[in-house]
Amino acid sequence: MKHLVYFLIIASLVSCKVVRVNYDYDKKTDFSSYTTYSYYPEMETGLSDLDTKRLLVIVDSTMQAKGILYSEEPDFFINIESNSFKAAQNNNVGVGLGGGGGNVGGGISIGIPVGQPKLEREIKFDFIDSQKDLLFWQAISTSPFKENVTPELREKSLSDIAAKVFESYPPEIKK
Repeated sequence: MKHLVYFLIIASLVSCKVVRVNYDYDKKTDFSSYTTYSYYPEMETGLSDLDTKRLLVIVDSTMQAKGILYSEEPDFFINIESNSFKAAQNNNVGVGLGGGGGNVGGGISIGIPVGQPKLEREIKFDFIDSQKDLLFWQAISTSPFKENVTPELREKSLSDIAAKVFESYPPEIKK
């Protein structure tokens, strides 16, 4: 029983911090030809100015670690967009009434939501060829989001998102 309690506590803590990422890319792309990047000129991230600055520093260091350099005349642009939304609530309590006798029956059931809806944030990363103006790689992350947290927690959250997003860039194209 003691082990079950520990397992449930750990499982609940881990499940709260899950970053989910969906990827898509053009299979015909030669990713090795993209060695320099810049940010899309009219980029509107949807994040606060401080969070935008934090995320760009994280992306810059991640790209540099992959050997892709920032340039004024880049091979591709990175565009970042985000939005926050309330996640669908799937915690509820069911209350039911029923009765019957003979050949007659009936019942009523009501689902009552429990707790507050959780806030989530989606951040979309688009890689756009600067010469052809075509999207060649995209990642969309979804993760839990809290508005009132410390700058350190904001940076940690953005760092976790970037790590998960860029772990699959460039993609391994199977032939």
